[in-house]
Amino acid sequence: MATNLQMNPEVEQIHGQIRDHFRALANGFQKLDKIKDSNRQSNQLEELTGKMRECKGLIKEFDREIKDEEGRNTPEVNKQLNDEKQSMIKELNSYVALRKTYMSTLGNKKAELFDTGAGPSEPMAEENVQLASKMSNQELINTGINTMDETDQAIERSKQVVHQTIEVGTQTATTLKGQTDQMGRIVNELDSIQFSIKKASQLVKEIGRKVATDKCIMLFLFLIVCGVIAIIVVKIVNPHNKDIRDIPGLAPPVPTRRLLYVRTG
Repeated sequence: MATNLQMNPEVEQIHGQIRDHFRALANGFQKLDKIKDSNRQSNQLEELTGKMRECKGLIKEFDREIKDEEGRNTPEVNKQLNDEKQSMIKELNSYVALRKTYMSTLGNKKAELFDTGAGPSEPMAEENVQLASKMSNQELINTGINTMDETDQAIERSKQVVHQTIEVGTQTATTLKGQTDQMGRIVNELDSIQFSIKKASQLVKEIGRKVATDKCIMLFLFLIVCGVIAIIVVKIVNPHNKDIRDIPGLAPPVPTRRLLYVRTG
């Protein structure tokens, strides 16, 4: 079935790596039957456990890739790829069960759960091993699928959070740009107002100087007029006063005339 699958180069490469791991596991368990020393058997089981852990990671990667390609493949191809994924999960679980059988035979108390990567001394790892040993292959497959689905959902939620953060950042940047432009216009208007106030102050000063000059001239003219009027009044009142000079342009006072007449007969 695997040879007839339609896969892109990346999916095909991952699929090939998984199959290589399966062949290595099959050969490893065959060699395990020929090993008589318990220590060497334990070491061989640890190596096989590492292979199974790598194989599980590749299956998860295979599942992510085929989900990304669902929109570009036909329903029939998607079904074939999903069936191949379940087949590989089932095959991997069979090696897990086989490993448990060897571990039970050897009486090794330091078993570690390969699919969580937990250390052999952790209580949670031992509990997971006991729980997995009570599950059937189909239950193990469903559990693995559910775990991968939860991981995918968590990744999708993280992507949504990132997209929302980017949108908020874009809106904030746009708002800041608008406020910056508005502040620039306000600064320009303030500069214009300051320039207008300065010109107005200069104009007021010029008008003030002009008004002061006009007042001085008017006061000087008023004093001259008052002086002329005073001289005229004095001349009229006391025309024989020689201390007061005649005002230029003003006729001297008319002297008193006496009428002379001749008496006849």
